[in-house]
Amino acid sequence: MMRQYELVERVQKYKPDANEALLNKAYVYAMQKHGQQKRASGDPYISHPLEVAAILTDMHLDESTIAVALLHDTIEDTTATRQEIDELFGEDIGRLVEGLTKLKKLDLVSKKAKQAENLRKLLLAISDDVRVLLVKLADRLHNMRTLEHMRDDKRARISEETMEIYAPLAGRMGMQDMRDELEDLSFRYINPEAYETVTGRLEELSRRNEGLITKIEDELRELLVANGLLNAKVKGRQKKPYSVFRKMQSKSLSFEQLSDVYGFRILVDDVASCYRALGIVHTRWRVVPGRFKDYISTPKQNDYRSLHTTIVGPSRQRIELQIRTRRMHEIAEYGIAAHSLYKDGETPTSAEGELLPRESNAYSWLRHTIEALAEANNPEEFLEHTKLELFQDQVFCFTPKGKLIALPRGATPIDFAYAVHTNIGDTCVGAKINGRIMPLVTRLNNGDEVEIIRSGVQVPPAAWEEIVVTGKARAAIRRATRMAIRKQYSGLGYRILERTFERAGKVFSREALKPVLHRLAHRDVEDAIAAVGRGEMSSLDVLRAVFPDYQDERVTVKPAMDQGWFNMRSANGMMFKLPNATKKTPAEDGGDDKGADPLPIRGLADNISVHFAPAGAVPGDRIVGIMEEGKGIIIYPIQASALQKFDDEPERWIDVRWDLDEANKSRFSARVLVNAINEPGTLARVAQLVAGLDINIRLLTMMRIAADFTEMAFDLEVWDLRQLNQMMTQMKELDCIATVKRVYD
Repeated sequence: MMRQYELVERVQKYKPDANEALLNKAYVYAMQKHGQQKRASGDPYISHPLEVAAILTDMHLDESTIAVALLHDTIEDTTATRQEIDELFGEDIGRLVEGLTKLKKLDLVSKKAKQAENLRKLLLAISDDVRVLLVKLADRLHNMRTLEHMRDDKRARISEETMEIYAPLAGRMGMQDMRDELEDLSFRYINPEAYETVTGRLEELSRRNEGLITKIEDELRELLVANGLLNAKVKGRQKKPYSVFRKMQSKSLSFEQLSDVYGFRILVDDVASCYRALGIVHTRWRVVPGRFKDYISTPKQNDYRSLHTTIVGPSRQRIELQIRTRRMHEIAEYGIAAHSLYKDGETPTSAEGELLPRESNAYSWLRHTIEALAEANNPEEFLEHTKLELFQDQVFCFTPKGKLIALPRGATPIDFAYAVHTNIGDTCVGAKINGRIMPLVTRLNNGDEVEIIRSGVQVPPAAWEEIVVTGKARAAIRRATRMAIRKQYSGLGYRILERTFERAGKVFSREALKPVLHRLAHRDVEDAIAAVGRGEMSSLDVLRAVFPDYQDERVTVKPAMDQGWFNMRSANGMMFKLPNATKKTPAEDGGDDKGADPLPIRGLADNISVHFAPAGAVPGDRIVGIMEEGKGIIIYPIQASALQKFDDEPERWIDVRWDLDEANKSRFSARVLVNAINEPGTLARVAQLVAGLDINIRLLTMMRIAADFTEMAFDLEVWDLRQLNQMMTQMKELDCIATVKRVYD
């Protein structure tokens, strides 16, 4: 276990004027509060905050952050309070310790919603002060390093969470070394068999190629020095087990097929020397085509900058090279932690004299992610959104005006449109990629110029959600779909309310609902009207809320003008006409469509739920619709006895009419009950007759009702009532059939 004086010395190495008294005070306070507490390993509990603090000293963080690391478990696991820490260490440190305490349940979650809610807390705490993230990641890293002392089920759960959230979050913050270690430690427990196999093969390769890395380092260094880069530093390494395993999985390669297990970094003094070193290396050794990337001119979103290339280098080995300045290397290793050094109002500059941004791009991304909290409909959506953002590598595309847009790999023009602006995504109908019109499902490549074609009447199809890969696009599509559905249900609800109010001798208006929204338990007028359209709220309840003294007396009001109708499609594609205003019963209506004025509502077909009663209905039947909560509109034949139970609820009755699309005909369900003589061949004769009339038998049930008779219930699929009647007539003529009747319930 690290000693107190060792921790202080580590901080003073990179910050000689560090507040030693603060560090000593935090150490003593943590030691006293944790007292005799032990970890699962049996070590004193104080060893954990000490090791977390040590990890942060490697990132050269200030003494306040180190003090927070020492105190981070005190409020959660001891008798310490926020007020006490504020008094002893100041409000700034107290706020950070409390921010970490709020996340105490994050380590051992099991339910997805709970994990999502805790991730919200984590990101919100980080948005307030990025040091919360640095301490949390260091805390997780030390917990992963000592995970072998936990139970098997906890090891698996914590490792999966680390792989899903913490490792990619560290990567997005630019802390690549920490990400690599977190992934390797998680890999060991998530897939121990694969871990052992890959580790064994890498050790075997190291023994076989002993001294190869040193040899290549020396040859590269000598080449660079000989060409004038006297301060160039070369460092080689073998890829880590999880990195190798991930590449084998993604590329479907065996271990023997991997040709770039070794990677080398070249560190130089300035940006010009990076490109000079690249030219020297490419002149000396053959380049592997398609493996060059310039992240200096186009940095990654996490501020990572470097030149990447792959060469067939010394000893005919294929090796990856990363060429960067020392400042770039610092950011690549420590990511957002490298920016935390600049907090004193000074203008940050690099060792090469470059101006540095006051807030890193990685932190800007984090703030953007937190904005999406408001867009997610529920915690699970937010968790999915964040994971999508965390896991993706990037491609860089351009708008026609030259603006650079960074997107995840696999992104489409739809993702591009939403990345530019939500409104552009919502109105997108097409795209030009490099001047050519291309499908919206096209995957974008680095350097593509994308122009979005828009339409003012476009509504994002719900199917786009399965195409896009960015969390922002997916959340925006869901939101637009919800709004479109609400608008359509609102239209239906408005007409139902108009009819109910008119029947009661009242006039309905949106303004009348505003004062009574609290009684209806809805936030705004459109929500309340849409709830009526969905069948979640009775139109009579709305009427009574607006007119508390209303008595339910049936008032029939003659329409002042010809009825208007609007179209509606059922799940099987059938179109119906529903009245625009005043309801007339089917008996009053007479079934005559003359003079009807259809009013189409776009998109209603896909979203308002229309179903048939169990026994079905077929074109030609007189039909009526009943609003049912949670189900939408149920279509019944007028002869259905089930309609009697709705006699006292006239507000739920909706007149509907068939509106057949001859170009896209559909079959409809009907149920027929047949009493047949129980003799060989009866079923075959009936089935032959049905098939000969182009009718499909969807379901057949048979029951012996007497020694000589069997009852057969046919669920059929027919084109219309004429075809059904024709079948029943011909069936009655068969000498093996006693009775045939239509079932309406």
